[in-house]
Amino acid sequence: MTETTSYDPAPPDIVRAAYGELVVGDLESARWFWVNVLGFVVTAASSSPKALYLRGYDELTHHNLILTEGRTPAAARLAYRVRTPDDLDRAERFHRERGCRTERVPAGATRGVGEAVRVEDPLGFTLEFFRDIEPAERLIQRYDLRRGGHIARIDHFNLMVPDVPASYRYYSSLGFGCSETIEDEDTLYAAWMYRKQTVHDVAFTGGAGPRLHHIGFFAHESHQVLHVCDILGSLHEEAHIERGPGRHGVSNAFYVYLRDPDGHRMEIYTSDYYTGDPDHPTYRWSVHDPRRRDFWGHEVVESWYKEGSAVLDLDGTPRPVSDSRIDESAVTVGADGLGIIRREPGAGTRTVSPPGARS
Repeated sequence: MTETTSYDPAPPDIVRAAYGELVVGDLESARWFWVNVLGFVVTAASSSPKALYLRGYDELTHHNLILTEGRTPAAARLAYRVRTPDDLDRAERFHRERGCRTERVPAGATRGVGEAVRVEDPLGFTLEFFRDIEPAERLIQRYDLRRGGHIARIDHFNLMVPDVPASYRYYSSLGFGCSETIEDEDTLYAAWMYRKQTVHDVAFTGGAGPRLHHIGFFAHESHQVLHVCDILGSLHEEAHIERGPGRHGVSNAFYVYLRDPDGHRMEIYTSDYYTGDPDHPTYRWSVHDPRRRDFWGHEVVESWYKEGSAVLDLDGTPRPVSDSRIDESAVTVGADGLGIIRREPGAGTRTVSPPGARS
């Protein structure tokens, strides 16, 4: 009798978070916000479907954001670029082994993008893995064209998930490193994970999900973050500013969170750090430290914890949302417990190895 040995297929070699697709209710309103105010570059537009393909000034690929007009605002997919064409096969095998629904997409199905694999991942998000994408005109030193927030590139996705430890384990199995966490002795509340050599390509916020919390975009200088706020104030559109500007404890980034006309949240983000050393340690924040989400100890508005964008499955249907078993916002500290700032005994940070199976 021959024994059958089960095996875990190798994950795809993911390079970075590459683009997101958001469904918006009115494309012209979306254009006003993303292009006229924030300053994204329009690479292309299409009439069927009605969509805009946008990028930052440092991006050398066709787009890092797609806005598609539709009836119900939602996050349609989140895309990761992989290193080789063979990694498409790996992505397909890896997710089929886990019982995930997968779909091969021919080149050109998304404007500018080659053959791709789409999956409904174990967390409930629709992911796309691709290798080939059309190059775009180099605008890195076209300072004469820049406006708004001088957006440079996409940086990360932040996902609202009911089970942060399960999310951590899934992305660890995909080969992601972990730069920082928020924890106590028993619970992993949040994690920041990376493939490129920065703090994160994806992060997890505990909450009802699956929902998209935000897409983060990188700017080179903090005054560009502030300039966007001044623009919105000048236009009497300051209601689009949800949180900040401020300095994160986790990641050290200078940030502002904005909401677009459909309620999608985006972050403009700068000043994080290098994570490329092979022994890069995980920096672990106590959930009782009021500086964890805001280094200056400012409270976080309730909407930041409670609201997010619906996500679509491969058929374009909104995914059902499950309540979270972990609620970081219930921990009452000023930085993001929605309560009075107070310093807990022993609150602080320490450097440790990655949390592994911590749950």
